[in-house]
Formats: sequence, C-alpha cells, structure tokens
Amino acid sequence: MGTPGLGATPQPATPSGAWMSFADEVSGTLAGLAEAFARDAEAVRDRAGWEALRVAWLGKKRGQIRVLMERIKEIAPDQRRAYGQGVNQLKGRIEAGLEAIDQRLVAAEQAAKRESSRIDVTLPGRAPRLGSLHPVTRVIRLIEGIFAELGYSVADGPEIEDDRHNFALLNFPPDHPARDTQDTLFVDGGLLLRTHTSPVQIRTMLARSAPPIRIICHGRVYRNDNDIRHSPMFHQVECLAVDEGISLGDLKGTLEAFCQRLFSPETQVRLRPSYFPFTEPSAEVDVTCSACRGTGCATCSGTGWMEILGAGMVDPRVLSGCGIDPGRYSGFAFGLGLDRVAMIRYGIPNIRMLFEGDERLLRQVRG
Repeated sequence: MGTPGLGATPQPATPSGAWMSFADEVSGTLAGLAEAFARDAEAVRDRAGWEALRVAWLGKKRGQIRVLMERIKEIAPDQRRAYGQGVNQLKGRIEAGLEAIDQRLVAAEQAAKRESSRIDVTLPGRAPRLGSLHPVTRVIRLIEGIFAELGYSVADGPEIEDDRHNFALLNFPPDHPARDTQDTLFVDGGLLLRTHTSPVQIRTMLARSAPPIRIICHGRVYRNDNDIRHSPMFHQVECLAVDEGISLGDLKGTLEAFCQRLFSPETQVRLRPSYFPFTEPSAEVDVTCSACRGTGCATCSGTGWMEILGAGMVDPRVLSGCGIDPGRYSGFAFGLGLDRVAMIRYGIPNIRMLFEGDERLLRQVRG
C-alpha cells in the first residue's frame, strides 16, 4: 500500500487560482487513497488481515491518516481548513470500511462457531469413561472371595505396631536381623511400622483364646527396601487357621485350592523346607509358572516354578504365648505379597508402576 504524493505546496499568487489548483490536487490524492483502501479491504479474509489493515491506515505511528495529518504544517494557513476536512472525510470512510469488515468477520466467526458446535443427533451416544479398580484392590477382593467360600473371615489391625506384637510374640529372638534399622522402619516412642501382617494374627489369637480361628488379614506393610522388585511400602495377605487336629495335609490342601482359584485350575503347588521364626515346620511354596505353564522360561529362570509365598504350621510357642493350649490345638499360617500376585496376574513388569498413579495402567487392567 502506497500513499500518492501531494506534490509541492502551491503559493497563492492569485488566491482563487491557487485554491483551485490545490483543491484539485488534494481531491485527487484523497480519491486515490480511498481507492487504495478499497483494494486493500477486499483482500481481508480474517481477523489478522483486518488488524493489519487498521494499523496500516489508522495506526498512531505510521498509519496513512497519521502521515496525512502530519503534512498539514506544509499547507498554507488559508488552505489548511479545506485540507483537514478532506483528510477527515477520508478517515471517516476508512473507519466505516473497517467497521463493515469487522461486522462481516464477526458474522463469519459466529457461523463457524455454530457449525463446529453442531450436534448430529443421529450419531450414537458416547459412553462416559468409567473408573477402574487398582490391580491390588482387584487381587484383594478376589482373595477375600476365595477364602469367604472356605469359611474364613477378614481381620484387621494397626499399621503402627510395637515390638511385642510384631516380633516378640512371633518368636523372633532379640538379635534377629529383622529387628535392625536396615530392615525395619522405626518411629518415635519405641514403635515401628509393621513389617508384615502377622501381628494381626497375634492380636486375633489374644482376643480369641478359644479356637476355632479361621481368618485372613491384608493391608500395607513396610520394609527398609527399595528396588525394581521391592518397595518400602507394599501389601500382604496372611491366612491363619487354628483348631483341633489341624495337620500339614490341611495346609497343603488349602494352598492347592487357593492357588488354583487364584491363578488357574492347572496350577501345581510345591513345598520346599524353609525356616520362619513363627512356624515349625516351615516351607517356601512354589507354583507352576503362569507364563510357561511349567515348561521353563525367562520369567521363572528356566525352572518352571515361581516362589509365591511362605507357609508352615504355627509354632507351639506362638500358640502358648497367645494363651492357646498347644497340646490341644494346632494350626497353620501362610502369607504372600499382594503386589507380586498383581504383577504376575496382570503382567506388570515393575512394582513401582503400582504406586505411580498412572491412569493408563488402570485402563489396561480389566477383570
């Protein structure tokens, strides 16, 4: 866009002749500017183009009207009024043109907005995104359902425990490594964050000195440990059965029924001798690998078996410490990590994924 020049300012040798010459020059220049604005206005297609046009013609620094008004000092005093009137008329035409373009753009913008928000009532409805249970919660509910069918109830206990319930009554010797700060998280007042859910078993036996007792207990437990397979906070579930005549065969039968419901009906169970302070005899329990069905793979290090839990017959000293006569009653107990079961069941490679709160994990875990 260019501004037609006005030429040299005429000198009024004869007033009427000078005015006619100047008026003709001003009129021609302003007419040319009006035509130039009209051409520029036709090219405007959007709000950015409108703003550029406004700045070019009405801008306070170098707009065309601003340039024309600054030249008024070059005009002879007796001709300035006519010159100013002509520039103001041009300015009015430009403002009116900009207003017309603005209204056209507003109408187009509103039409586009209406079009974008149009609803096709013939389309099928969009189902809302539903929430999903956490994998650990799914496993907890599954295990609760399994043991409810076997006649067990659910017990609960505090997460902040004392040494007596967490260690002493479970037959841990005073110098046992589990009592060290490298394994256990201690808090003020001689208390600690429970390292397993076994204290719930102790509290239950102390409260129910007359068996039969059949409970499971689950919840958060804490260890001073943190790597790809371990977390300082994780979840456990434990089972306890105390009654007259309970044997190791009852333990094995319960484990088989439980693991086959938890994993698959083809799951086999294997017991390997082990040691725990609160059970005697004790065993590590393996199940056939869920990935290879026992043929051997990278998941099970080629053995076909996966260690899943620890179990054993309740040590008579534990029963006696809880006021239960070990000469009359016997029992079994076992416990497993819920997070590990969730990882196996849903194919989760890293335990940290269970605690990161990523919704993508919850959307993938269904059923």
